Amino acid sequence: MSKQKSILNAESVKFLYSYLNNPSPTGFETAGQKLWLSYIKPYIDDYIVDTYGTVAAIINPTAKYKVVIEAHADEISWFVHYITKDGFIYLRRNGGSDHQIAPSMRVHLHGTKGIVKGVFGWPAIHVRDAAKEEPPSLKNIFLDLGCKSDKEVEDLGVHVGTVVTYEAPLMELNGKFYVGRALDNRIGGFMIAEVARLLKEGKDKLPFGLYIVNSVQEEVGLNGATMIARKINPNVAIVTDVCHDTQTPMMNKISSGDLACGKGPVLSYAPAVQNNLLKLIIDTANKHKIKFQRQAASRATGTDTDAFAYSTDGIASALISLPLRYMHTTVESVHKEDVEEVIKLIYHSVKAIKNNHDFRYLK
Repeated sequence: MSKQKSILNAESVKFLYSYLNNPSPTGFETAGQKLWLSYIKPYIDDYIVDTYGTVAAIINPTAKYKVVIEAHADEISWFVHYITKDGFIYLRRNGGSDHQIAPSMRVHLHGTKGIVKGVFGWPAIHVRDAAKEEPPSLKNIFLDLGCKSDKEVEDLGVHVGTVVTYEAPLMELNGKFYVGRALDNRIGGFMIAEVARLLKEGKDKLPFGLYIVNSVQEEVGLNGATMIARKINPNVAIVTDVCHDTQTPMMNKISSGDLACGKGPVLSYAPAVQNNLLKLIIDTANKHKIKFQRQAASRATGTDTDAFAYSTDGIASALISLPLRYMHTTVESVHKEDVEEVIKLIYHSVKAIKNNHDFRYLK
């Protein structure tokens, strides 16, 4: 990929770090949504917030024809499930949290008295019997808050149902990668906000209403997208999420495709993806010399694309994905150039849509 001047400015990067470092666990996205809305407000005309916290920032709110660009705002996390008498904590998943990466991780417990720090404990290698040792599982991973009793835990403001997130701030690798927790898919929220900024700064006039949507609760069933799709009832939806980079050890290209960080956005083929909208995006990529990759889904994309596509009477929907390494870990990694190319592709694709654009196959 040729080197080009970055489309991000200092304020963009500052927002990226503050937004990604702010916890936004599924069902508890409010703090992150406030940050996101505060950043995007100068670039929009209006906004709506639904009951569960999904935010739709709107340009041209009175227009009848409606286009959505969407990402999801939530991150995987844990719930406190059981506090033992001697002060240790067992957990349940909130989304697809990976039990195998948990031992020795540092965490934040979002208690009633504020953040409480804790660690996932694990027996030392010296005392484990290699022939009989158990791998990490929901049955044996536990949190240690440095407490000696359940009463001491509760005095810290931690109770059954308290949500837990990993302590893993955003960093960079080799000047090329952003690395941290919750890039899936909070970096998507960053990218669609940047599209709004580019439209404003470019003084672009859209002939339709543009709804920049940051949805909640994707990680537990596409819930936020399902609700907001019914509320907005748009004509078009371009969704962005992450997909698997398959170039690292232990990945299988036969089952997961041949996709790479640093080679541009990934466009999906799937029943939920409207082919005429997909063609518009591909034509746009070629016109603006944006390199892209392709992947094939099976029955569903597994993203909010499915929620929009099959909502109400059917919404012309497509998916633009960002390749990512080590999904659902604390070291999720994306290439910085890919981030900018996704922003560009969404921006130019939005501008390529006409007012009352008819994407039907048969007319």
